[in-house]
Amino acid sequence: MQISPIGVIKTPFSDLKGMPIQPSGALDIEGTLVINPEYEQGLKDLEGFSHIILLYHFHKSSGYDLMVTPFMDTQKRGLFSTRAPRRPNSIGLSIVELTGRDKNKVFVRGIDVLNNTPLIDIKPYVPSFDVRAVTATGWLETAQKKAATLKSDDRFIEK
Repeated sequence: MQISPIGVIKTPFSDLKGMPIQPSGALDIEGTLVINPEYEQGLKDLEGFSHIILLYHFHKSSGYDLMVTPFMDTQKRGLFSTRAPRRPNSIGLSIVELTGRDKNKVFVRGIDVLNNTPLIDIKPYVPSFDVRAVTATGWLETAQKKAATLKSDDRFIEK
């Protein structure tokens, strides 16, 4: 398998500690996707969407534990029941609002990503494809409300 970045994500977050932990905690945060010139043509027609899905590489993350204490909890949980950044394949996902585009720059709002994060892919967010009736959110049932205000600490920063 070979994955190469298509660009880089620019945000105001230069430190992993103190960042929003989910896009819901970064609703007013603006960022820019700087797409490599060879991929600019692929941005055609993107402006027709209000929201996009970003796939990116947690480039400051290394190693992983299969049991982690997530930001929104105090007990250990299985890694794959969390969105912890230290993972076997350090891939992140965020749904952000698309606010504009100028050539190879895509402007977004609601971004919770570290500055200079490598961008792997962009996909349009389409509610009829992407929204499902959810009947259970596991251990996050009550904790998910914390995502709008909780900030990251150093628990997932390699020491």
